[in-house]
Amino acid sequence: MSSGFVTSAKNMLENKEYSKNVETKAVNNNKTSSFSDKNKNRGAKGADVKKKYETVIKVKSVIPRRRQDLLKWYGWGYKDSMFVINETTTTFTGSRYLLGGKNLPYAKQWLKEHFDLDISKPRKTPPLPTSFPQSRLPANVKEELQKITLLSTDGMDRLIRAHGQTLHDVYNLRENNFPRIPDAVVWPENHEQVEDIVNCASRHHFVIIPFGGGTSVSGSVTCPANEDRPIVVLDTSDMNSILWLDKEQLLARVQAGIVGQDLEREMRARGFTVGHEPDSYEFSTLGGWVATRASGMKKNTYGNIEDLVVQTKVVTPRGVIEKSCRVPRLSCGPEWEHIVLGSEGCLGVVTEVTLKIRPLPPVVRYGSLVFPDWDSGFYFEREVARQRLQPSSIRLMDNEQFRFGHALKMEQSWGGVLLDGLKRFYITKIKGFDPCKLCLVTLLMEGTAEKVADSEKKMNNIAAQYGGVPGGAKNGEIGYTLTFVIAYVRDLALECDIVAESFETSVSWERALALCRNTKARVRDECDKRRITHYLISCRLTQTYDAGCCIYFYFGFKTVGFSDPVHVYEEIEEAARDEIIANGGSISHHHGVGKLRKKWYTATVSEPGRHLLLAAKKALDPDNIFALGNMAFDQYTPDIVKSKL
Repeated sequence: MSSGFVTSAKNMLENKEYSKNVETKAVNNNKTSSFSDKNKNRGAKGADVKKKYETVIKVKSVIPRRRQDLLKWYGWGYKDSMFVINETTTTFTGSRYLLGGKNLPYAKQWLKEHFDLDISKPRKTPPLPTSFPQSRLPANVKEELQKITLLSTDGMDRLIRAHGQTLHDVYNLRENNFPRIPDAVVWPENHEQVEDIVNCASRHHFVIIPFGGGTSVSGSVTCPANEDRPIVVLDTSDMNSILWLDKEQLLARVQAGIVGQDLEREMRARGFTVGHEPDSYEFSTLGGWVATRASGMKKNTYGNIEDLVVQTKVVTPRGVIEKSCRVPRLSCGPEWEHIVLGSEGCLGVVTEVTLKIRPLPPVVRYGSLVFPDWDSGFYFEREVARQRLQPSSIRLMDNEQFRFGHALKMEQSWGGVLLDGLKRFYITKIKGFDPCKLCLVTLLMEGTAEKVADSEKKMNNIAAQYGGVPGGAKNGEIGYTLTFVIAYVRDLALECDIVAESFETSVSWERALALCRNTKARVRDECDKRRITHYLISCRLTQTYDAGCCIYFYFGFKTVGFSDPVHVYEEIEEAARDEIIANGGSISHHHGVGKLRKKWYTATVSEPGRHLLLAAKKALDPDNIFALGNMAFDQYTPDIVKSKL
């Protein structure tokens, strides 16, 4: 995998003197990198200024501009990675993941038991669309935009940027049934080009939808169905340079379109890590993390995105928002950067972000713990959080998730089977755990060898107080990496007449157990009302805090007999969300509001809170150029200027 940065930068990064303090600076198109030695001059106070090398680390992204060349156009992830099931075997194709190329001997039986799956039924990939709505972008606007940056009105380019990754989006995609797709796609390369594009939109009154990795599960990037004005998707993927890297201050200035795996690869090559690993990190972008207030699996060590961001640069129709100083904290009235964090593309485009980075940990170790039931595992996690002993990642799976994980276990050698059998005998016979109740905690520990060993010892001691026993490092690693392939299950499910999706919430510790219990019961009741007999509802606890935790729910059902199964799913999820809120949970921990959860927005933030959001919109985007319709924003307001095209 080529890093794609200029040779001079690479040579500097390998130089010992350069490793002391590196800062590289962005340059616009048609400009060359410059070098300056500030040590030759002294400031008024005579302080030496450290030598800085100025250049751009231009990253070669794993994801090409023609996303459909590498990624599935009709679902999640890479084209060469998918679950394949037939009457003899179940496999996960490709070699990108731990499951890649492996036989999964337990999967078929699990699917049969839970969903009465007919293995003999043929499954097929949806045909590639051949017709697309005609672009509404006027010729004069197209010509003006082409003078600024690369532009496409190709049907596939527009279709694959018309949506995110909600169940509704993917179902519409497979049926080629989107009521509205963008009229054009543009790929700016820098902040200045974004300014020019936004100014063009303000003059001609067309809509801009910022687009990063396309992994949204809130409907936030889905084109508003009834938008009359031309819609231009601003794809940020060509804005993926590392503008500067300061090894001494542990900061990096990065363009917002960089993909998570590209950012982490480049940092690791230099001995650093950002440490932000959302489940979507292979495909999601830095700008998307900011726009949704994202959270990663390793937030206990590195923080959520709001903890990592030092400074942002955002283009709005009324100008650029950027603090004048790069400081760790600022007491200067309300923090306007937090208006940008979570704004979901409705106020402007994030173009650059200054991030904290950390040296790579010397030791990375996986682990797992088995508990007799959900409550025991929950109280273990609560105690670990109370003592602030959380490792980088600590996740609790309920029994349904545990058994699903077991269904995806790979075929083993005789030695592996024997060892697995001994562990199972110890846990179920000697310890007396009920296989239909036991739960699993997966652990990821990072740091020095001493710190990791001490953390593992303390957690084992706490686990013993709640009846837990060690489950081994391999189970921990499989449990952690399974996160990256679980999204592929939905594509298989749709091919097997099963609709499935996840939804999450945050909740205080004292209400968490009741919330999990009551939400599962509500889903079961809703299924009973609709005479759905083959379904799965499960949950896991994924992040912990002093004041509470994040809970993920996974729900799917067999769709036979329903003419509109996605609508049925959405009705049940809406009922589940009502139950979550009634039990003290939030509308989202990190997925955002988008269009799917906007009905609960005002009740969550209060009516004055809604007015504050609308006031920000009026101040920054009075003509509704960024007309995504997320959160409290309806498609039109009295201040909207209709298109003059």
